[in-house]
Amino acid sequence: MGDEVRATGDLDSAHDRRPLRRSPWGRRSPYGSGFRDGPGGDRTTYAALDLGTNNCRLLVARPTGDSFRVIDAFSRIIRLGEGISASGRISDAAITRAVDALGICRDKMKNRGVTRARLIATEACRTAVNGGEFRARITEEVGLDLEIIDRETEAELAATGCTPLLDPDADGVILFDIGGGSSELVRLGRSAPCRRGPPLPEIKAWASMPVGVVTLAERHGGHNVTRDVYEAMVTEVAGHLAPFVAGNDFPAVDRMHLLGTSGTVTTIAGVYLELKRYDRRRVDGCWMSDDQASMVVERLIEMSYEERVANPCIGSERADLVLAGCAILEAIRREFPCRRLRVADRGLREGMLVQMMRADGVWGRPPGFGGAHAP
Repeated sequence: MGDEVRATGDLDSAHDRRPLRRSPWGRRSPYGSGFRDGPGGDRTTYAALDLGTNNCRLLVARPTGDSFRVIDAFSRIIRLGEGISASGRISDAAITRAVDALGICRDKMKNRGVTRARLIATEACRTAVNGGEFRARITEEVGLDLEIIDRETEAELAATGCTPLLDPDADGVILFDIGGGSSELVRLGRSAPCRRGPPLPEIKAWASMPVGVVTLAERHGGHNVTRDVYEAMVTEVAGHLAPFVAGNDFPAVDRMHLLGTSGTVTTIAGVYLELKRYDRRRVDGCWMSDDQASMVVERLIEMSYEERVANPCIGSERADLVLAGCAILEAIRREFPCRRLRVADRGLREGMLVQMMRADGVWGRPPGFGGAHAP
């Protein structure tokens, strides 16, 4: 599907801008003191980079009245975690792909005058025996200092980025983020009230499963996936999911909805909408019924590998991974048979932007906000 080309936009509708103050935490940009944004004085430009097991993603944004506006974006599938489940190491080929993608991100941040940034790496760097060496190499060759976050922080960032899509009338939400090397689940209550800025997540419980689309496809195969292979993947995921289900009390499923953020659910939404070309504006926030989601998954299972490659919302880069993602989703849906699923084309990057801006006092500090990693 190629590199992401994302139109400028915001998390929710917003109009005016407010003066910012500097934050006591977070990583400063290596690109100098920033820029002047018109006669109103200094304005901070923020960047959020997410180096995942499968993708390298960047957002550059500026605050608006109650949200932020994206002014630049980048996303490329680099498969950093390719082969880690077998070798335990990030391969030389994957490192080369990462260096190339991160170099583009560095240049975008420099060209946009970024003054405040958070640059994170997730499961591949957490688990690889050479994760520390990789991080040091990126610092030396690219000039970016990556922060390898833990799984709890990853779940919290996903919740922060996706909370604006919660149905306020629901008694609870099961948020899931299907990654390349791990998948996070968060039980969310109704959003905490917030006078200004995006709503705050109310995290009731969270869990991280050490399984993602890359690791699952490498173990079971991703090209010719029979129904038996598909069910074997679902069974494996269900085993990881069971402790989260057993350890928490959940509202009745007819009073909850699912909220998914990942390439898997955005792909399913694109296929459901029969898009000729992926369109984030139509996918982000899209609602699907349980029957509609089942229909699309069944259609994908019936497709050959070549047919998946030919689909404009899948392509060659996802064709061998999408059914592994569907299997993870299937295990979640069987445990939480909610009638509705909402699709989010947002997540960790938006969560980082919200946390940085809130810590900087862009929208004022809500009661109980504790700084860098507070939701």
